[in-house]
Amino acid sequence: MTRIDFYLLSSDQLATRLQYACRLAHKAWQKGHRVYLHCQDEAAAEQLDQLLWSFREEAFLPHALLGEQTDEPVICGSGDDPGAQQDLLINLSDNTPGFFSRFARLAEIVVEQDPVRVPARERFRFYRERGYPLQTHQIRTAG
Repeated sequence: MTRIDFYLLSSDQLATRLQYACRLAHKAWQKGHRVYLHCQDEAAAEQLDQLLWSFREEAFLPHALLGEQTDEPVICGSGDDPGAQQDLLINLSDNTPGFFSRFARLAEIVVEQDPVRVPARERFRFYRERGYPLQTHQIRTAG
């Protein structure tokens, strides 16, 4: 059964959410995990792909957009098919991905902004009602 972690950031900035997603993906990759970053749409996936090139000067994170280099350990995408990834799903969309249960772990990153927080609460209820193991992590962010 998929383990689900909610990361509750002490920020109301959407950019902080994306930065944290990059950090989480980098940390998971360093531990040998394969990561799928699920975005709201193709434009958001492209924006995140660009951010992954520059989020940390001293770090390199091998990644690609879904459909480009599917053998990369970190993939950014949107839509209903995450490709072959099944390890860690980082959900940055407003919806519960229909394929989430094929992943070993799911990370939901939430900032203190209603357009993010309200749908995240609905997803939390959805997962809880279906008996998924849930963890919440309060994350203090700078600023």
